[in-house]
Amino acid sequence: MTHTTSNMIGESAELQNVLNSCNIIAATSATILILGESGTGKELIAESIHRNSNRNQRPLINVNCGALSETLVESELFGHKKGAFTGADTSRQGKLKTAHGGTLFLDEIGELPLSIQAKLLRFLESGECQTVGEETPEKLDVRVIAATNRDLAKCVEEGTFRQDLYFRLNVIPVNLPALRERSGDVKLLLAHFASKFANEYNLEKITYTKDALSCLVKYAWPGNIRELRNFTERMAVLLPGEAITSQNLPGEFLKPQTQVTTNITLPDSGINLSDIEVSLINQALSKTAGNKTRAARLLGLTRDTLLYRLKKYAVS
Repeated sequence: MTHTTSNMIGESAELQNVLNSCNIIAATSATILILGESGTGKELIAESIHRNSNRNQRPLINVNCGALSETLVESELFGHKKGAFTGADTSRQGKLKTAHGGTLFLDEIGELPLSIQAKLLRFLESGECQTVGEETPEKLDVRVIAATNRDLAKCVEEGTFRQDLYFRLNVIPVNLPALRERSGDVKLLLAHFASKFANEYNLEKITYTKDALSCLVKYAWPGNIRELRNFTERMAVLLPGEAITSQNLPGEFLKPQTQVTTNITLPDSGINLSDIEVSLINQALSKTAGNKTRAARLLGLTRDTLLYRLKKYAVS
């Protein structure tokens, strides 16, 4: 069944696992870190969690940390008192106070300046919001959901993200699969957006031939759902009412997907196959930051098969 309560279209096991987890998470006020590539729908997941929580009568406030300059981000989040700094002609309420009783969604959290990370950590630990220019902090009740397409663990190693803040945000991680990891949902998404843009622009709906669908399902979609949405809009506007064939597709959709072939020569002395398998499993888990679904795909296995082998070899 297609899952629509979160505005996330799809029936793949990879997506359904995430949505089921989010339904459970929504009932709590725990801090959440949504991880996923750009265009996978992190904001939609945050909206779903808020909508299904007991905070849904209070606001969901969105802040794109990557769109704010370092000089503005503190005032944007925590607010400022009139006269607190040059140019502060009026007092301003910060996003945290606006979200009181509700949820604050911090998108692109990896872009937050180090100087503000310490102040956010203090809020997460104590609930105290220190308005710029005010002497005493104010207690607020805000659930924080953060999201990023960056590897925060690597950012911690590089010194651009505080380790203590990373641990505090990463209470409940939600890993959104890339569209290439849920290719079974591509047809559903194409049909959904075809209907959406036909209605939006009052045009006859496009359809797809089998050869076009075959290309689109095999395509890696590096821009994920955002790329698919933009592609469908282009087709809907340029070819209204048409049956889209592979000849209508841009060149990148027709390039064959790269296949990696490995020729291994068995030495006369033999090998320990189990050791090689464990090594490859550990490499896959390392490349995917421990995400078992993605690691399984790198290894050409189902997730259940990987879980079985993890148990078999006692790999943690």
